Amino acid sequence: MDTDKLTGIAAPLLSWFDKNARTLPWREHPSPYYVWVSEIMLQQTRVEAVKPFFERFTAALPDVVALAACPEERLLKLWEGLGYYNRVRNMQRAARLVMQEYGGEIPHTYEELKTLPGIGSYTAGAIASIAYGQAVPAVDGNVLRVISRICGSEEDISKQSVRVKFEQALTATMPRDLPGTYNQALMELGATVCLPNGAPDCAGCPVREFCDAYRTGRQTELPIRAAKKARRIEERTVLVIRDDRRAAVRRRPKKGLLAGLYELPSCEGHLTQDEALETVKGYGFRPIRILPLASAKHIFSHIEWHMIGYLVLVEEMPETPHEDEGQSAALLSASRAAEKDEPDRESGGMLLFVETARTERDYPIPAAYAAYAKYLSIRLGQEKYKETEG
Repeated sequence: MDTDKLTGIAAPLLSWFDKNARTLPWREHPSPYYVWVSEIMLQQTRVEAVKPFFERFTAALPDVVALAACPEERLLKLWEGLGYYNRVRNMQRAARLVMQEYGGEIPHTYEELKTLPGIGSYTAGAIASIAYGQAVPAVDGNVLRVISRICGSEEDISKQSVRVKFEQALTATMPRDLPGTYNQALMELGATVCLPNGAPDCAGCPVREFCDAYRTGRQTELPIRAAKKARRIEERTVLVIRDDRRAAVRRRPKKGLLAGLYELPSCEGHLTQDEALETVKGYGFRPIRILPLASAKHIFSHIEWHMIGYLVLVEEMPETPHEDEGQSAALLSASRAAEKDEPDRESGGMLLFVETARTERDYPIPAAYAAYAKYLSIRLGQEKYKETEG
Protein backbone atom coordinates (compact mmCIF):
# COMPACT_ATOMS: atom_id res chain seq x y z
CA MET A 1 0.00 0.00 0.00
CA ASP A 2 1.45 3.32 -1.08
CA THR A 3 0.55 5.72 1.73
CA ASP A 4 2.86 8.36 0.26
CA LYS A 5 -0.04 9.31 -2.01
CA LEU A 6 -1.77 10.82 1.03
CA THR A 7 0.81 13.59 1.35
CA GLY A 8 -0.49 15.42 -1.72
CA ILE A 9 -4.25 15.29 -1.18
CA ALA A 10 -4.67 17.84 1.62
CA ALA A 11 -4.66 21.09 -0.42
CA PRO A 12 -7.08 20.03 -3.21
CA LEU A 13 -9.30 18.16 -0.73
CA LEU A 14 -9.62 21.15 1.63
CA SER A 15 -10.27 23.51 -1.28
CA TRP A 16 -13.02 21.23 -2.58
CA PHE A 17 -14.55 20.88 0.90
CA ASP A 18 -14.64 24.63 1.37
CA LYS A 19 -16.86 24.94 -1.71
CA ASN A 20 -18.90 21.73 -1.43
CA ALA A 21 -19.44 20.95 2.26
CA ARG A 22 -23.07 20.23 3.08
CA THR A 23 -24.82 22.48 5.56
CA LEU A 24 -25.45 20.29 8.59
CA PRO A 25 -26.79 21.41 11.98
CA TRP A 26 -23.87 19.99 13.96
CA ARG A 27 -21.34 21.74 11.71
CA GLU A 28 -22.84 25.17 12.41
CA HIS A 29 -21.91 24.93 16.11
CA PRO A 30 -19.24 22.19 16.41
CA SER A 31 -19.19 22.04 20.21
CA PRO A 32 -17.82 18.83 21.75
CA TYR A 33 -21.36 17.81 22.78
CA TYR A 34 -22.84 18.45 19.33
CA VAL A 35 -20.02 16.57 17.61
CA TRP A 36 -20.46 13.66 20.01
CA VAL A 37 -24.24 13.43 19.62
CA SER A 38 -24.09 13.70 15.83
CA GLU A 39 -21.37 11.09 15.43
CA ILE A 40 -23.20 8.57 17.61
CA MET A 41 -26.43 9.19 15.68
CA LEU A 42 -24.66 8.83 12.34
CA GLN A 43 -23.48 5.32 13.15
CA GLN A 44 -25.63 2.99 11.03
CA THR A 45 -27.89 5.90 9.99
CA ARG A 46 -28.02 8.19 6.93
CA VAL A 47 -27.29 11.90 7.29
CA GLU A 48 -30.68 13.03 5.99
CA ALA A 49 -32.45 10.80 8.50
CA VAL A 50 -30.28 12.05 11.36
CA LYS A 51 -30.77 15.80 10.85
CA PRO A 52 -34.31 16.14 12.32
CA PHE A 53 -33.49 13.71 15.12
CA PHE A 54 -30.38 15.71 16.02
CA GLU A 55 -32.30 18.97 16.14
CA ARG A 56 -35.07 17.54 18.33
CA PHE A 57 -32.66 15.68 20.60
CA THR A 58 -30.40 18.67 21.25
CA ALA A 59 -33.40 20.96 21.74
CA ALA A 60 -34.69 18.62 24.46
CA LEU A 61 -31.25 17.74 25.88
CA PRO A 62 -28.95 20.68 25.04
CA ASP A 63 -25.92 19.62 27.07
CA VAL A 64 -24.22 16.89 29.09
CA VAL A 65 -26.06 17.93 32.25
CA ALA A 66 -29.47 17.38 30.64
CA LEU A 67 -28.42 14.10 29.02
CA ALA A 68 -27.08 12.71 32.30
CA ALA A 69 -30.29 13.60 34.17
CA CYS A 70 -32.85 12.50 31.56
CA PRO A 71 -35.27 9.71 32.65
CA GLU A 72 -34.69 6.57 30.62
CA GLU A 73 -38.15 6.36 29.02
CA ARG A 74 -37.93 9.97 27.81
CA LEU A 75 -34.42 9.30 26.51
CA LEU A 76 -35.57 6.25 24.56
CA LYS A 77 -38.60 8.16 23.24
CA LEU A 78 -36.30 10.91 21.90
CA TRP A 79 -34.25 8.19 20.19
CA GLU A 80 -37.29 6.29 18.85
CA GLY A 81 -36.84 5.54 15.15
CA LEU A 82 -33.04 5.70 15.12
CA GLY A 83 -32.60 2.11 16.27
CA TYR A 84 -29.53 0.55 17.92
CA TYR A 85 -30.77 1.86 21.28
CA ASN A 86 -27.62 0.84 23.15
CA ARG A 87 -26.00 3.82 21.46
CA VAL A 88 -28.06 6.29 23.47
CA ARG A 89 -27.85 4.23 26.65
CA ASN A 90 -24.05 4.33 26.37
CA MET A 91 -24.23 8.07 25.72
CA GLN A 92 -26.08 8.56 28.98
CA ARG A 93 -23.64 6.35 30.86
CA ALA A 94 -20.79 8.41 29.42
CA ALA A 95 -22.55 11.68 30.28
CA ARG A 96 -22.91 10.59 33.90
CA LEU A 97 -19.21 9.71 34.03
CA VAL A 98 -18.38 13.12 32.56
CA MET A 99 -20.45 14.73 35.32
CA GLN A 100 -18.77 12.64 38.02
CA GLU A 101 -15.17 12.64 36.85
CA TYR A 102 -14.74 15.71 34.62
CA GLY A 103 -17.03 18.26 36.25
CA GLY A 104 -19.46 18.17 33.34
CA GLU A 105 -16.86 19.06 30.69
CA ILE A 106 -16.29 16.53 27.91
CA PRO A 107 -12.63 15.43 28.02
CA HIS A 108 -10.22 17.17 25.64
CA THR A 109 -7.84 14.35 24.76
CA TYR A 110 -8.27 11.42 22.40
CA GLU A 111 -7.05 9.00 25.07
CA GLU A 112 -9.52 10.21 27.72
CA LEU A 113 -12.41 10.24 25.28
CA LYS A 114 -11.79 6.58 24.42
CA THR A 115 -12.31 5.60 28.06
CA LEU A 116 -15.97 6.70 27.96
CA PRO A 117 -18.72 4.13 27.24
CA GLY A 118 -19.68 3.92 23.57
CA ILE A 119 -16.77 6.06 22.33
CA GLY A 120 -14.28 4.21 20.16
CA SER A 121 -11.32 5.43 18.15
CA TYR A 122 -13.44 7.00 15.40
CA THR A 123 -15.77 9.00 17.66
CA ALA A 124 -12.88 10.02 19.91
CA GLY A 125 -10.96 11.19 16.84
CA ALA A 126 -13.93 13.17 15.56
CA ILE A 127 -14.51 14.97 18.87
CA ALA A 128 -10.82 15.59 19.53
CA SER A 129 -10.10 16.92 16.04
CA ILE A 130 -13.30 18.81 15.19
CA ALA A 131 -14.11 20.28 18.61
CA TYR A 132 -10.64 20.55 20.14
CA GLY A 133 -8.31 20.86 17.13
CA GLN A 134 -6.15 17.84 17.94
CA ALA A 135 -4.23 16.28 15.06
CA VAL A 136 -5.77 12.80 15.32
CA PRO A 137 -7.60 10.89 12.57
CA ALA A 138 -11.28 9.94 12.53
CA VAL A 139 -11.55 6.82 10.39
CA ASP A 140 -15.09 5.66 9.61
CA GLY A 141 -16.34 3.47 6.76
CA ASN A 142 -16.28 6.36 4.30
CA VAL A 143 -12.69 7.21 5.13
CA LEU A 144 -11.62 3.56 4.94
CA ARG A 145 -13.06 3.38 1.43
CA VAL A 146 -11.43 6.63 0.28
CA ILE A 147 -7.99 5.73 1.64
CA SER A 148 -8.18 2.19 0.31
CA ARG A 149 -8.87 3.45 -3.22
CA ILE A 150 -6.32 6.27 -3.13
CA CYS A 151 -3.57 3.97 -1.86
CA GLY A 152 -4.64 0.95 -3.94
CA SER A 153 -4.85 -1.19 -0.83
CA GLU A 154 -5.89 -4.81 -1.29
CA GLU A 155 -6.11 -5.44 2.45
CA ASP A 156 -9.41 -6.29 4.12
CA ILE A 157 -10.76 -3.04 5.61
CA SER A 158 -12.93 -4.97 8.07
CA LYS A 159 -9.77 -5.99 9.95
CA GLN A 160 -8.80 -3.89 12.94
CA SER A 161 -5.12 -4.11 11.98
CA VAL A 162 -5.88 -2.45 8.63
CA ARG A 163 -7.86 0.33 10.31
CA VAL A 164 -4.93 0.98 12.65
CA LYS A 165 -2.55 1.12 9.67
CA PHE A 166 -4.77 3.69 7.94
CA GLU A 167 -5.00 5.73 11.15
CA GLN A 168 -1.23 5.78 11.45
CA ALA A 169 -0.84 6.86 7.82
CA LEU A 170 -3.34 9.69 8.25
CA THR A 171 -1.73 10.83 11.50
CA ALA A 172 1.60 11.16 9.72
CA THR A 173 0.22 13.10 6.72
CA MET A 174 -2.70 15.23 7.95
CA PRO A 175 -2.32 19.02 8.16
CA ARG A 176 -1.63 20.04 11.76
CA ASP A 177 -3.44 23.38 11.48
CA LEU A 178 -6.80 22.03 10.23
CA PRO A 179 -7.17 18.44 11.48
CA GLY A 180 -10.91 18.65 12.11
CA THR A 181 -11.65 20.17 8.73
CA TYR A 182 -9.41 17.60 7.03
CA ASN A 183 -11.20 14.71 8.75
CA GLN A 184 -14.59 16.10 7.78
CA ALA A 185 -13.43 16.60 4.20
CA LEU A 186 -12.39 12.94 3.94
CA MET A 187 -15.76 11.86 5.39
CA GLU A 188 -17.60 14.17 2.99
CA LEU A 189 -15.67 12.86 0.00
CA GLY A 190 -16.63 9.29 0.91
CA ALA A 191 -20.26 10.23 1.56
CA THR A 192 -20.88 12.25 -1.61
CA VAL A 193 -18.25 11.38 -4.26
CA CYS A 194 -16.21 8.25 -3.51
CA LEU A 195 -19.35 6.19 -3.11
CA PRO A 196 -19.61 2.47 -2.28
CA ASN A 197 -20.83 -0.41 -4.41
CA GLY A 198 -18.79 0.48 -7.48
CA ALA A 199 -20.45 3.85 -8.06
CA PRO A 200 -17.85 6.58 -7.34
CA ASP A 201 -18.13 9.93 -9.12
CA CYS A 202 -14.51 10.04 -10.23
CA ALA A 203 -15.18 12.95 -12.57
CA GLY A 204 -16.13 15.09 -9.58
CA CYS A 205 -13.29 13.92 -7.33
CA PRO A 206 -10.74 16.59 -6.35
CA VAL A 207 -7.99 14.04 -5.64
CA ARG A 208 -8.40 11.59 -8.53
CA GLU A 209 -4.90 12.38 -9.84
CA PHE A 210 -3.54 10.86 -6.61
CA CYS A 211 -5.88 7.84 -6.69
CA ASP A 212 -4.40 4.44 -7.51
CA ALA A 213 -7.85 2.87 -8.06
CA TYR A 214 -8.74 5.58 -10.61
CA ARG A 215 -5.39 5.23 -12.36
CA THR A 216 -5.70 1.44 -12.68
CA GLY A 217 -9.47 1.27 -13.25
CA ARG A 218 -10.13 -0.70 -10.06
CA GLN A 219 -12.78 1.56 -8.52
CA THR A 220 -15.34 -1.27 -8.53
CA GLU A 221 -12.87 -3.75 -7.00
CA LEU A 222 -11.77 -1.66 -4.02
CA PRO A 223 -12.03 -1.63 -1.11
CA ILE A 224 -11.68 -5.27 -0.15
CA ARG A 225 -14.06 -6.36 2.58
CA ALA A 226 -14.75 -9.86 3.85
CA ALA A 227 -18.29 -11.08 3.22
CA LYS A 228 -20.63 -10.59 6.16
CA LYS A 229 -22.13 -13.55 7.94
CA ALA A 230 -25.72 -14.20 6.85
CA ARG A 231 -28.39 -12.83 9.20
CA ARG A 232 -30.42 -15.24 11.28
CA ILE A 233 -34.10 -15.38 10.26
CA GLU A 234 -36.67 -15.28 13.05
CA GLU A 235 -40.39 -15.73 12.43
CA ARG A 236 -42.72 -13.75 14.69
CA THR A 237 -46.41 -13.08 15.13
CA VAL A 238 -47.46 -9.57 16.20
CA LEU A 239 -50.79 -9.12 17.97
CA VAL A 240 -52.53 -5.74 17.77
CA ILE A 241 -54.93 -6.13 20.69
CA ARG A 242 -57.34 -3.25 21.25
CA ASP A 243 -60.81 -2.13 22.20
CA ASP A 244 -62.43 1.11 21.07
CA ARG A 245 -60.15 3.29 23.24
CA ARG A 246 -57.02 1.48 24.27
CA ALA A 247 -54.37 -0.92 23.07
CA ALA A 248 -52.18 -3.50 24.74
CA VAL A 249 -48.43 -2.92 24.89
CA ARG A 250 -45.74 -4.36 27.08
CA ARG A 251 -42.17 -3.59 28.03
CA ARG A 252 -39.46 -5.85 26.71
CA PRO A 253 -36.91 -7.35 29.13
CA LYS A 254 -34.07 -5.15 30.33
CA LYS A 255 -31.49 -7.23 28.48
CA GLY A 256 -31.28 -8.44 24.91
CA LEU A 257 -32.65 -7.13 21.64
CA LEU A 258 -34.61 -3.85 21.99
CA ALA A 259 -34.04 -4.00 25.74
CA GLY A 260 -36.38 -1.93 27.86
CA LEU A 261 -38.50 -0.63 24.98
CA TYR A 262 -42.24 -1.09 24.62
CA GLU A 263 -43.71 -3.40 22.00
CA LEU A 264 -46.94 -4.73 20.65
CA PRO A 265 -47.38 -8.21 22.15
CA SER A 266 -45.62 -10.72 19.91
CA CYS A 267 -44.45 -14.30 20.04
CA GLU A 268 -42.07 -16.61 18.26
CA GLY A 269 -43.22 -18.40 15.15
CA HIS A 270 -46.08 -17.80 12.73
CA LEU A 271 -49.35 -18.55 14.52
CA THR A 272 -52.49 -19.65 12.74
CA GLN A 273 -55.59 -17.55 13.29
CA ASP A 274 -56.93 -20.08 15.81
CA GLU A 275 -53.59 -20.14 17.66
CA ALA A 276 -53.56 -16.34 17.77
CA LEU A 277 -57.06 -16.30 19.26
CA GLU A 278 -56.06 -18.82 21.91
CA THR A 279 -53.01 -16.72 22.77
CA VAL A 280 -55.15 -13.61 23.21
CA LYS A 281 -57.60 -15.56 25.39
CA GLY A 282 -54.63 -16.75 27.42
CA TYR A 283 -53.89 -13.12 28.24
CA GLY A 284 -57.36 -12.91 29.79
CA PHE A 285 -59.16 -11.08 26.96
CA ARG A 286 -62.49 -11.94 25.33
CA PRO A 287 -61.98 -11.50 21.57
CA ILE A 288 -64.82 -10.13 19.45
CA ARG A 289 -63.18 -10.20 16.01
CA ILE A 290 -59.82 -11.11 14.48
CA LEU A 291 -58.39 -9.79 11.22
CA PRO A 292 -55.21 -11.13 9.57
CA LEU A 293 -52.74 -8.36 8.68
CA ALA A 294 -50.13 -8.11 5.96
CA SER A 295 -46.72 -9.65 6.55
CA ALA A 296 -43.73 -7.41 7.25
CA LYS A 297 -39.96 -7.67 7.58
CA HIS A 298 -37.52 -5.78 9.77
CA ILE A 299 -33.74 -6.06 9.50
CA PHE A 300 -31.42 -5.74 12.47
CA SER A 301 -27.64 -6.01 12.19
CA HIS A 302 -27.53 -9.79 12.70
CA ILE A 303 -31.21 -10.81 12.67
CA GLU A 304 -34.18 -10.49 10.33
CA TRP A 305 -37.69 -10.60 11.70
CA HIS A 306 -40.22 -12.07 9.27
CA MET A 307 -43.54 -11.07 10.80
CA ILE A 308 -47.20 -11.79 10.35
CA GLY A 309 -49.86 -10.02 12.37
CA TYR A 310 -53.42 -10.10 13.59
CA LEU A 311 -55.67 -7.25 14.65
CA VAL A 312 -57.78 -8.55 17.52
CA LEU A 313 -60.72 -6.48 18.75
CA VAL A 314 -61.66 -7.41 22.29
CA GLU A 315 -64.36 -6.56 24.80
CA GLU A 316 -63.55 -3.53 26.93
CA MET A 317 -60.20 -3.84 28.65
CA PRO A 318 -59.98 -3.83 32.46
CA GLU A 319 -60.62 -0.57 34.26
CA THR A 320 -57.63 1.55 35.26
CA PRO A 321 -56.55 0.66 38.81
CA HIS A 322 -54.09 3.51 39.33
CA GLU A 323 -52.35 6.54 37.87
CA ASP A 324 -48.76 6.05 36.73
CA GLU A 325 -47.07 9.47 36.49
CA GLY A 326 -50.25 10.90 35.06
CA GLN A 327 -50.59 8.21 32.40
CA SER A 328 -53.69 6.05 32.82
CA ALA A 329 -53.03 2.40 32.25
CA ALA A 330 -54.43 -0.88 33.45
CA LEU A 331 -52.13 -3.77 34.24
CA LEU A 332 -52.64 -7.45 33.53
CA SER A 333 -50.32 -9.93 35.15
CA ALA A 334 -48.37 -12.02 32.68
CA SER A 335 -48.99 -14.94 34.99
CA ARG A 336 -52.21 -15.51 33.04
CA ALA A 337 -50.10 -16.33 30.03
CA ALA A 338 -48.00 -18.58 32.23
CA GLU A 339 -51.10 -20.67 33.00
CA LYS A 340 -50.72 -22.10 29.52
CA ASP A 341 -48.24 -24.85 28.72
CA GLU A 342 -45.86 -22.26 27.24
CA PRO A 343 -45.15 -19.28 29.50
CA ASP A 344 -44.88 -15.83 27.96
CA ARG A 345 -41.11 -15.74 28.38
CA GLU A 346 -40.52 -12.60 26.37
CA SER A 347 -42.84 -10.27 28.26
CA GLY A 348 -41.47 -7.81 30.76
CA GLY A 349 -44.01 -9.17 33.29
CA MET A 350 -47.07 -7.06 32.54
CA LEU A 351 -49.37 -5.98 29.75
CA LEU A 352 -50.16 -2.29 29.77
CA PHE A 353 -53.46 -0.96 28.40
CA VAL A 354 -52.82 2.50 27.04
CA GLU A 355 -54.95 5.06 25.28
CA THR A 356 -53.69 5.02 21.70
CA ALA A 357 -52.82 8.75 21.62
CA ARG A 358 -50.61 8.26 24.67
CA THR A 359 -48.91 5.30 23.04
CA GLU A 360 -47.50 7.58 20.35
CA ARG A 361 -46.63 10.38 22.73
CA ASP A 362 -45.23 8.63 25.80
CA TYR A 363 -44.12 5.08 25.07
CA PRO A 364 -40.93 4.35 23.07
CA ILE A 365 -41.90 1.65 20.56
CA PRO A 366 -39.20 0.57 18.09
CA ALA A 367 -39.64 1.00 14.35
CA ALA A 368 -39.63 -2.78 13.97
CA TYR A 369 -43.37 -2.60 14.68
CA ALA A 370 -44.11 0.28 12.30
CA ALA A 371 -46.08 -1.87 9.86
CA TYR A 372 -48.56 -2.71 12.63
CA ALA A 373 -48.58 0.57 14.54
CA LYS A 374 -50.91 2.10 11.95
CA TYR A 375 -53.69 -0.13 13.26
CA LEU A 376 -53.47 1.88 16.48
CA SER A 377 -53.64 5.11 14.44
CA ILE A 378 -50.12 5.99 15.57
CA ARG A 379 -46.81 6.53 13.80
CA LEU A 380 -43.37 5.58 15.08
CA GLY A 381 -40.05 7.38 14.98
CA GLN A 382 -39.41 9.45 11.87
CA GLU A 383 -42.82 8.64 10.37
CA LYS A 384 -44.70 10.77 12.89
CA TYR A 385 -42.71 13.89 11.97
CA LYS A 386 -43.01 13.79 8.18
CA GLU A 387 -46.36 15.56 7.95
CA THR A 388 -45.34 18.51 10.14
CA GLU A 389 -41.96 18.86 8.48
CA GLY A 390 -43.32 18.63 4.92
